[in-house]
Amino acid sequence: MRDTGTMSHPALHARPRWQRTGHAYFPTAALVDGHWWVLRINSFPDHPLWTLFIDGERCFDVDDAPPAWGEPAAFSAPSLDEVTAARVVGPIQDFVGYGSEIGDPCDNPFCCG
Repeated sequence: MRDTGTMSHPALHARPRWQRTGHAYFPTAALVDGHWWVLRINSFPDHPLWTLFIDGERCFDVDDAPPAWGEPAAFSAPSLDEVTAARVVGPIQDFVGYGSEIGDPCDNPFCCG
C-alpha cells in the first residue's frame, strides 16, 4: 500500500463481500454497513492499482488490497444484478481516468490514454 495517510483508516479492516459489477473500470462492489463500496482499477504501476469509492465519493488508493478484503477481483465472486450494478457505479462511471474524480485526470497516453 502506498502511504496516502490511510494506514489506520477503518475501511482497511472491514471484510467486504465483493460482487462483480460487469463494468470494466469499476469491476467490483460491496455493500458494507449500509454503504456501497466500489473499486476502480487503475493503470498500475503508473498509478495505484485500486481507488476505493464509498457511496460515490473517493476514499483512498491502494496498491494491494488489505488482507481483510480478500480478493476483490476474484472471478468466483458473485455478480450484482444489472440494475444494482448500474445504480452503484452510476455516480462514478465518468471517473474512469485516474484523478478525474478530483478534477485532475491523468492524460498520459502511455498509462491512461
